[in-house]
Amino acid sequence: MTARTEPAPAEPDAPARPPLVRELLLVAGLFLVYKLGRQLATGHTAEAFRNARHVWDWERVLRLPDEGAVQSLLLHGDTLVHVANTYYATVHFPATAAFLIWLYLRRPGHYVRARRALAAVTGAALVLHLVFPLAPPRMLGATGLIDTARVFGPSVYGPPRTDQLSNQFAAMPSLHFGWALMLAIGLILATRSRLRWLWLLHPLVTLLVIVGTANHYWLDVIVAAALLGLALAVIHLPHRTPRTVPPGRPPTRRRAAEQPELVGAGR
Repeated sequence: MTARTEPAPAEPDAPARPPLVRELLLVAGLFLVYKLGRQLATGHTAEAFRNARHVWDWERVLRLPDEGAVQSLLLHGDTLVHVANTYYATVHFPATAAFLIWLYLRRPGHYVRARRALAAVTGAALVLHLVFPLAPPRMLGATGLIDTARVFGPSVYGPPRTDQLSNQFAAMPSLHFGWALMLAIGLILATRSRLRWLWLLHPLVTLLVIVGTANHYWLDVIVAAALLGLALAVIHLPHRTPRTVPPGRPPTRRRAAEQPELVGAGR
């Protein structure tokens, strides 16, 4: 009597990997829209500063922590603040790209949902940037915060009046935080390691960096998290119709993985 080998349980990434060329175009389009769409909100300086004063006042009414408390931690040493500025300038895009590439290659089912969620959050953010231009706290004198990137370097922004490559009045929501949170959630759901919860350190560090460098308010982070939560709530994996196995025919390993209830059929 020979022992039967139980097939491995079905993985949530069972859907087929999407076509590579199509995905490259979609992801490239996402990054392009992110960069070009921000340009549409330029030229609203007065409105951006007016909104910034409102946001600062709302945070005080809500008794949110003072962003200055986080910045004071970074200013204990030039090295720490320089590391924070470097993290802000260099980690955002490469980390997100690496996240999507890894999911595409190893967890295609999770990749589809993550890419859709990132696209939804980015699209909603660009709309909000247009209807609610917002100057970051480093530009608002009432905050008492300094522009750490300009003072200590490195900086990704030039003077607001001459910087033609970025929209500096797009503080809310913080896509730095929204994308970092999606990265952590995606990797936690797609992996099995007991250490996978450490991925939450990425959005946590990102939160401290974007607030401490005076690039974002607490409300920017809260709105980004809310948009991501809404996107994940309504976006699901593509529906897959289960296959059936003719009576008397033992299931193959692939069919057994797709239909775990067939494991042991015919015993």
